[in-house]
Amino acid sequence: MNDSKHEQMLIWVIRLGAFLCFAGWTWVHLYWEGPYGILLWQDSTYELATRFGISWDEFVGSGAEDGLVQKWLARIGWLYLICTILTLTARKGSWLQIAGLLGGSGLLAVLSYAKYVSAQRQLPMFVEHGGQMLMPVVLVLALVFGVRHRATIVTAMIAFVMTFAGHGCYALNIWPTPATFYAMTCVSLHVEYETAAWLIRVAGVLDVIVCIGIFIPLLRRSSAMYAMLWGFATAIARPVAGMSWSLYYWGTDQFLHEAVLRAPHFLIPLYLFLVWDKPQTTSQLSDREIL
Repeated sequence: MNDSKHEQMLIWVIRLGAFLCFAGWTWVHLYWEGPYGILLWQDSTYELATRFGISWDEFVGSGAEDGLVQKWLARIGWLYLICTILTLTARKGSWLQIAGLLGGSGLLAVLSYAKYVSAQRQLPMFVEHGGQMLMPVVLVLALVFGVRHRATIVTAMIAFVMTFAGHGCYALNIWPTPATFYAMTCVSLHVEYETAAWLIRVAGVLDVIVCIGIFIPLLRRSSAMYAMLWGFATAIARPVAGMSWSLYYWGTDQFLHEAVLRAPHFLIPLYLFLVWDKPQTTSQLSDREIL
């Protein structure tokens, strides 16, 4: 494969990761509801609304009609849809679209903060969303500077480490391991709780190892390969464990998006695996090129 086709493949891996992430969260916002309730349903938020002359009924709704909060939550979904489209249409020099993608990264950061607050401010909850938050930024850097630029690769590595370090902290029970980890492992692999707990701890150790290995030239491609496979497995475990023939649409509307929005968890490692595929010549190794 020549360099041009290789770089085109790299940019489409990044585009696909950003597209699927935004598409999954678009589904959450338009079909269900974004996880912002913990930030909005507070006395301080209502007090701010009253300063603008908004009554309680207008703020929370009357039952027959949505209130201010629900209306704005629904509108956020359309912003995610716009960002989903931008992942496919943005090009180098299309600064308005690039700004939109950066705004989308900001939306994902707010969303991740809301999930962090709802998880009683457990740091790994915010950290493990790093791959999703930074996926649009990686795309912007790839469009502006190139897929092999140092800034693009370093940002992808940061996103990689955040995702797997956050997951590892939970898997190793440094912070309480979520019950969903045990449930998905038991259901997906048909094992007992004790076996599931052991497997989760092993996975946590491997999460730490790949976060270190990604910085060691001899180990970085194998670390990226493992992370890609593990990231895909943990993403697909949601619909595998949750979907059932007995559910309407087999439960796809409830669980499939959980895998889709986690696409950065395996596509960022795939990008790193591919970008490190070819050794660079001396003339290519500059401050603007691959690490």
